[in-house]
Formats: sequence, C-alpha cells, structure tokens
Amino acid sequence: MRRVLRYGFWGVTSLLALLLVVAVGGFLWLRTSLPDLNSDVLLPGLQAEVTALRDKDGIVTIKAGSDLDAYRALGYLHAQDRLWQMDLMRRSAAGRLSEVIGSPTIRMDRIMRTLGLYNLAKASYSKLTPEVRSALDAYTAGVNAYMDSRSGALPPEFYLLRYSPEPWSPADSLVWSRLMAIQLSGNWRSELLRARLNEFLKPEQIRALWPDYPADAPVALAGLDRRAALDPLESLPWALEPKDASNSWVLSGAKTTTGKPILANDPHLALNAPGLWYLVDIRTPDGRIRGASAPGVPFVVLGQNQHLAWGFTTTHSDTQDLFVEKLDPAQAGHYITPEGPRPFETREEVIAVRGAEDVVLNVRRSRNGPIIDDIADPEDLASASKTAGAESGTRLALAWPALRDDDLIPQAIYGFNKASNWQEFLAASRFFHAPQQNIVYADVNGNIGLVVPGRVPIRAKGDGRVPVPGWSDEYAWTGFIPFEEMPQGANPEAGLYVVANNKIVDDDYPHLITADWPSQYRAARIQEVLDATPKGSIEDSLALQNDIVSIPARTLMPFLLQTEASSPAAKEALALLSNWDFRLDRTRPEGLIYNNWLNKLNAALLEDELRAEFSSFRRPKTELVARILSGAAAASDPPLDWCDDIGTGQVESCAQILASSLEDSLAEIAAAYGDDIDAWRWGDVHRATLPHPILSRIPVLSDLFDISVETDGGAETVKRAGVSFNGPLDKRFNDRHGAGYRAVYDLADPANSRFMIATGQSANPLSQHYGSFAERWRDSQYVTIDATEANAEYRMLLKPE
Repeated sequence: MRRVLRYGFWGVTSLLALLLVVAVGGFLWLRTSLPDLNSDVLLPGLQAEVTALRDKDGIVTIKAGSDLDAYRALGYLHAQDRLWQMDLMRRSAAGRLSEVIGSPTIRMDRIMRTLGLYNLAKASYSKLTPEVRSALDAYTAGVNAYMDSRSGALPPEFYLLRYSPEPWSPADSLVWSRLMAIQLSGNWRSELLRARLNEFLKPEQIRALWPDYPADAPVALAGLDRRAALDPLESLPWALEPKDASNSWVLSGAKTTTGKPILANDPHLALNAPGLWYLVDIRTPDGRIRGASAPGVPFVVLGQNQHLAWGFTTTHSDTQDLFVEKLDPAQAGHYITPEGPRPFETREEVIAVRGAEDVVLNVRRSRNGPIIDDIADPEDLASASKTAGAESGTRLALAWPALRDDDLIPQAIYGFNKASNWQEFLAASRFFHAPQQNIVYADVNGNIGLVVPGRVPIRAKGDGRVPVPGWSDEYAWTGFIPFEEMPQGANPEAGLYVVANNKIVDDDYPHLITADWPSQYRAARIQEVLDATPKGSIEDSLALQNDIVSIPARTLMPFLLQTEASSPAAKEALALLSNWDFRLDRTRPEGLIYNNWLNKLNAALLEDELRAEFSSFRRPKTELVARILSGAAAASDPPLDWCDDIGTGQVESCAQILASSLEDSLAEIAAAYGDDIDAWRWGDVHRATLPHPILSRIPVLSDLFDISVETDGGAETVKRAGVSFNGPLDKRFNDRHGAGYRAVYDLADPANSRFMIATGQSANPLSQHYGSFAERWRDSQYVTIDATEANAEYRMLLKPE
C-alpha cells in the first residue's frame, strides 16, 4: 500500500511538473508574439528608409521620406502592436465573428450582414480620390508585409480561438468608419421604444420622458450668422480682436495666456481593452501630424498638423428613420409603393458558424432601406406597424445615410490631415457624411471654427420620433441638408466654442437636426469654468477635462434636502450632502450616497408606470426627476403625479418616496460596506472597467488581463464616467463609457500639446505597453509626443527590400 501511495505521489508530482513545464514553455512561446522594437526590417515597396522611434510608453514617431512610405510604415507598426484588434474589427463589420467564435455571435453577424456594411465599404473604394486610394493601398501593403515577414507566435487570441489572420485589404480599413457610425447613431432604437410606450402611456407622459432642451442652456452656435460663418477667416480680421457623449472646446488667442488658440477634445466611447486609439507622430517632408490614429486606418483621426488642430464630438442628430412597408397581398415578395407594387431587392448571406451548421440569411431591401425584421424583436414590428397605422402584413425598413456606398469619410479625414487653413478644412469636411459630427478647429494664425458636417435627411413630414408609413411619400426623405446650410461658424465674438453634445442651433434654424437634444450639463459646466477664466492656459484646459463637479447633483440637491430624516443614518447622510461641493471624488462618501439614492428614487418614480420598458430609463434624467419632485409643469402639460406607486392600494407622496428611497439606499450600502458612513467611498463602487473582448470571459485570465481602476466623476461630469445604474451595488456604478482619448492642443507650441489614452499602445496582453496608461489616465496625467533619436527608448529601421 505504501509503495502504491509512494508511486502515486511521484506520479502526480511528475504530472504537475510536466504541466508546469508545458505552461512555462507555452508562455515563453507566446512571448515571441511581441515584436522586437529595436530591429532592422525589410519592408517591400518603400522608396527610402523609414525610422520608427518609440518612447518608453511605446508611442511611435515615424520619420519617412514621403507620405506613401509613412502610410506603409504605419500599417506595419499598427499590425505589430494591434493585429488581433484589427482583425476583430474587420470581422465584426463583415459579420464573420461566428466563423471563429461560434453560436454566441450569430445575432451580431446577422445584424452586420443585414446592414451590409462591408459590401458598402468595398464599393466605396472606387469613389475615393486617387490620392486616398494610394494611401489605403500603401497602408494595406504595410499590414500584409508584417504578416508575411513576422516570426514567432501570433498574438495569444489567435491561439485561443484557433485561427490565423487573412491578408488585409483596403475595404478592411474603409469599414472602420461604418462601425463608428453604428456606435454613434441609435435613433431607430428610440423610435421602437416610443412605439412600445405608445401601447400603454399617455402622449404627455411620453413627452415628459424626453424633456425639452432648457431655454437657458448652452447652444453651441447660438445666434448663428450664416453669412459670416461661410466667409473666409482671412477676410474677418475683426474676429481676431480681444452624442452619447464627448467634450470639446476651442479658445481664441484673446482668451488664452499664449495669445494663440487652445483646442481641447476628449471623445467618449465604450471603454475596452485594448482601447480604440493609438498615439502616433508622423513626419515627412510634406509636414508633421500627431494625435490619435485608429488601428486599421492609415490616417490620424484626431490630431494636429503643423498648421491646425481639430477634434470631434457627436451631434446626436436624428439620421435614422424606420419605415413600415406594406406587403402586397397579391404578389409574394412585393411591397406597396406610391407607384404600385415593387419587388424587394434580395440577396443571400451565408454565415459560417464554428461547431454548428451554417446560417442562411435572406436579406431584403425596400426603396427605404434594408428590412430589419430578422434583427428586431417580433413585438417591435407589431408596435411599429400599429404606430404607423398598419396592423399586419408589414415589414420594417431602416433608412440611414451610412448605408450608402458613396460615404466618403476617409477622404474627409485625409483632407483634415493635409489642410493648411480653414477653407481647406471646410472643403474636406464636405465629404464627412456619416455619422454627423461637431468638429472644432484652430490654427496657428489664430483662427478658430466650428463645422457640423454630415448627411441629415430632410423629411417631407414628421420629426423622426416614431416609425412612419413607407407605402406613401407622405414621410419620405426629400434629400439632405445642403452643406452650405449646415451649422458652421468662425471666429465668434465670444472668442470660444463649447460643444459637449449640447444643442448646437437655435430654434429658428430652418432645418430639423433632431427633435431630442441630449442633456446640457457638461456643456454648462465647461461654459461656467471658461467664463470664470478670462485667459486660460494649457494647464487650465487639462484641469477642466478632469473636472468632477456634478451639475445634476447641484440641480437636484435642493429637492433632495427637503427629505425628512427618519433614522440616524439618514440624518447623517443629509448633513453630509448639505455641505457637499458636488465633486464626485472617489475617496469621499457623498458620490456613493447621492448616486445610489438617485438610483433608488428614479426606480420608485418610474418603474411602476414604465413596466418592462423601465430598463431603458434606468439612467436618471435630471430634468424629469426635478420636474416630478417640483410639481412644476409647462402650461401645456399637466403635472407628473409619478410619486404615487400605482401598484399599491394607497397614494404615496413625493415626500414619502424621497424618504423611503433614501432609507433603502443607505441600508443597501451599509450591508455591503458597514455602518460607518464616513468610511464609505465612491471609488468602492465606481471603477473604470476595461474588459478584453475574449480574455474577460475566461476565469483566471480575466483577473490577469482585464484593466480595472477606481475613478472619480460620473455620467454628467466633464470627466465623464458613464454608468449603467443597473445590477448589484458593486457593479451598478462601474465606469463603462468615457474618454478613451484626451488631448489639449497648443497652437502656440505644438510640442507642448498633451495627450492620454485609457489603456496602452499595445493590444498584446503580454506586452508591458498593454495597460500602461490606465492609472495615469485615471489620475489626470498626460504625455507629450516628441520622440527624438536622443530620447527614444526603441529604434526600428524599415528598409526598402
């Protein structure tokens, strides 16, 4: 028996040792997927040698003898650092995830195949100028050269999913902007939500759920003078005298300590690891440009060249409409139009699924757009049809400018990279089609500007809020707002523009941009701080990008503090809030008390009325909560008696709801973090979570490679940290949406411009540059981009073959 046990012990030990050796060997093999950043490589097609310098953070500086050599080198370097991320991007857009992941991604693939984004990207290539096509071709060659010449392992994700990357093509680059359009356009979902709410809410209740934009809130182009906005900046010497979410502002020299403009921009998107952005500095005899590139794309998307700087925020315009099509009962495959029945355009899409049978998708398209029945819920079709006035025999079509093959955003961004003045920048922005963006501008000559390009539909009737009949032309699109009539301005008398997804035009603007503008709180705070700073410095703009004062908290606190405390804990919490400076500081308790109370209060006010649709309103709307608590209403609207819980047999008052929601909130926090309120911290529940799309789903690996740091701020602070207000307390307030890129551009000294991304330069989880920026990003730190031969940490020489 002892001998058996002894052999058994040694057998187990040997097996564990073998597994350890295999694990170590596998790890060392995967480490060969990291590129040698100090090497000489041959890059076919180069006309001359290119130097690629990297600083200690892996930020790349490319020195090339021509633009085409720079594009080729950027493709090679993007592939070195972000190959799997690039492959995931193009697979997502092409509806080919299920080939390598399996059944869990079939729904996403069905959406992409129905919309046909990748086919549109391929078709758009021929519509670009020869210069842009040449840039795409050079970049493509650089990506493929890396894949053809690399040695060692592929990035780990390829082995986890058991596949290898295919050659790159220009369409793989062109589809990136289509994916961005999807992320930044979502009105069709709001239309469906309104249609469902129509089933059981009154019209005035639905109106209240989308509050009107306040009359005293910031408007980016208030009092727009269309004639002056379109004149060349150089002819306006007088002007030189003394959605969801992104921030930008631009100050003229009269408003800065340097006497030259300062431009700040931090676009807000979903936070993931790896992040969307890749910092780069490109120098050629034709010029220099630095800023944020997007792996898979040959141009700097957001940045600064030797003449000017620019930044984006989302307009949140309504560019999507749902049209209900009536089927022709006499002819299968036909639908009704004003000219008579017409056959649907059809095509067959085959989705390959790993480990399962192929999925065959019959995609149909009407004159208004692709039929989305197969990617919408059946009840959505029923509600939409009823709203449009057709009970049955219908299909649902999506009209959207992004579904055109002549969308030329890559040409616009190429033009921004090359522009040397406002007029050239404006000319390039004509090609910025979808999604519509607010684009701020500044140049070294002291000019500032704002242009809002994009294809925005002109409707024969309606405001785009609900699905409409497609069988007539009553609600048809009659064209797009002409570029000359798009909102734009230059060198305003105020000396600044502030655009933080707030309303951009006055009510007398002749076209409909959207019927529902996002909230104005970040813009209001930015304007408030800038108005209090007669002449701002770069450091002032850096601090403002990281401002954590909550205007919604300041707005709601007078109502909340009327609550009568019914327990010692409530009395202590109210005392804390009464002395609060409204800063959502991760080291303090007030942010946790306020946000969890607001979460409970919002649910108590709305969930009984909204039923299952409350899930779309978990994030509280300050204007709505304030209106309910105040009892105030416009003359045309009755008061909102939503404090009463319609599911009980008694009538609850707002005072009761305030008190009970506070007690519920405090009890939940105490159960998790103890009774000592002073020891509570907003950071206990508010963490920036940047999950990896694959590794985060694997136990142990998720703990190793997911990036998570405590953060300040909240959903409506300038330092945005968007939360879901959903799930258990320790997940409810995680920061999931924010500034993956921050930049402040100094037009007096471009070397002094500051940058930061949320993760790191590398997408390889084994790299030291994978998440190296996360804590500095959280702590409001920045870097400059100015690598030289003397201070570079790594030096790579790319040589012609």
